[in-house]
Amino acid sequence: MSETTTLDRSVRIGENSRIDDDVTFEPGDEGIRIGSDARIRSGSILYSDVVVGDGLTTGHDAVLREGTRIGDETLVGTKSVIDGHTTIGNRVSLQTGVYVPSETTIGDGAFLGPNVVLTNDPYPVRTAVELEGPTIEADASIGANATVLPGVTVGEGAFVAAGAVVTEDVPARTLALGAPARHRPLPDRLTGGNDLP
Repeated sequence: MSETTTLDRSVRIGENSRIDDDVTFEPGDEGIRIGSDARIRSGSILYSDVVVGDGLTTGHDAVLREGTRIGDETLVGTKSVIDGHTTIGNRVSLQTGVYVPSETTIGDGAFLGPNVVLTNDPYPVRTAVELEGPTIEADASIGANATVLPGVTVGEGAFVAAGAVVTEDVPARTLALGAPARHRPLPDRLTGGNDLP
């Protein structure tokens, strides 16, 4: 698609966007808004009330559920799922197989490696509680296969090692590793923001 396009009267896609033929839009009453220069690959599904800035890129089979808000220049990797009612900033990179539950906030420049799992229910199917997704602050990095529990904040510029299970807040510019994750000073080589393209 080379110019602003409207599908089903409620899906707006900005200029210079490339959308594969087998992408599914489920616009409902609220519609879907995608900025310019998007690249949405085959098998992806976008639901009602999804609003995305410019430069979205998805892998194959990405799912963006209702109420998702995404800034500019963000990557949602192959088979990643954003379960909606979630806010994601600019220049965020969600690699293959990332799970983002509802009520989650992810700040600008954050990186979530392959198969990172964020959670929002402290007692799944055992007791009724208010869901509370994690907060991943700007320039935080989370390594492959890490799990972040409900309500946890991973601070600005923090680094979560691969495979860690994060059960409590990670202070800004701190290293978290292990299961359960323990905090250590961030090594000099890991300081600074994420250098995302």
